Amino acid sequence: MGRGDLSDAEWERLRPFLPVSNKRCGRWRDHRQVIDGILHRVRTGVQWRDLPERFGPWKTVYERHRQWSADGTWERLLQQVQAEADAAGELEWDISVDSTIVRAHQHAAGARNRSAANYLLKGGRASRTPGRDAVAESRRPPGGGGAGSEGLGRSRGGFTTKLHLSADGRCRPLSLVVTPGQRADCTQFRPVLEKIRVPRLGTGRARNKPDSLAADKAYSNGPCRDYLRRRGIRHTIPEKADSQAARLRKGSRGGRPPGFDEERYKKRNTVERAINKLKHARAVATRYDKRGYVFLGTATAAALAIWLRT
Repeated sequence: MGRGDLSDAEWERLRPFLPVSNKRCGRWRDHRQVIDGILHRVRTGVQWRDLPERFGPWKTVYERHRQWSADGTWERLLQQVQAEADAAGELEWDISVDSTIVRAHQHAAGARNRSAANYLLKGGRASRTPGRDAVAESRRPPGGGGAGSEGLGRSRGGFTTKLHLSADGRCRPLSLVVTPGQRADCTQFRPVLEKIRVPRLGTGRARNKPDSLAADKAYSNGPCRDYLRRRGIRHTIPEKADSQAARLRKGSRGGRPPGFDEERYKKRNTVERAINKLKHARAVATRYDKRGYVFLGTATAAALAIWLRT
């Protein structure tokens, strides 16, 4: 076993949920060998063509990663590992939300201007990969040419992507969303929370509602607070100075100040530490993937490794 490869215990946790057929002639190349190759590339950021020979043909490894990013297999695996942690009482539902800027390498530019749905087609037939006990719904990946549609944009940092995420109380990513770098954090608040979905190992609906939530001033606006109130989620978000001044100017018509738990807010560092863990993976800290859905798969694979090893 090489450095960064799956241990026997980690492999046994993933093996029951891996796809068993690719709906085409032939058989899958050994899943464990290919996953080790994907994790090696995610960890080191090496070009696919430069993968060590022990992982098999580089194109096989890349195509498996691309396909699993498109059909939701990485998300299903992440949800299953989260479900095991929740069943064991090891998932802390006091979550935090934040985002981070990812600098895009020049190799991330230049995606072909055609529908990303074509990347799911091979030989004129859709190559959708079903998984055992499928949880996440397979969907057509976003994109189709153009920097904006592929989650690339211009911000103060230059050519960038923004990764929005939520993290549990043990610094592990729960959900991930990719947008262009200039996109405001508050616009992705609802998508990040609605992407949290931890299934039950037995019967019952998947859990998608945290016990409490902490976020910084970027999420301090009316729509975010209203959404949390409708769902009955306790939250700690500091009030912006200009919002506070406007409320005070209105006097009694300005309403009461939003509640703020200073001790709870101190725990918001869990999402910052989750971001640090994700960016230990060089292919997440710098984006090399041209397609937005492939980069999301790269970040999800890195999150999966964090859950397996925490």
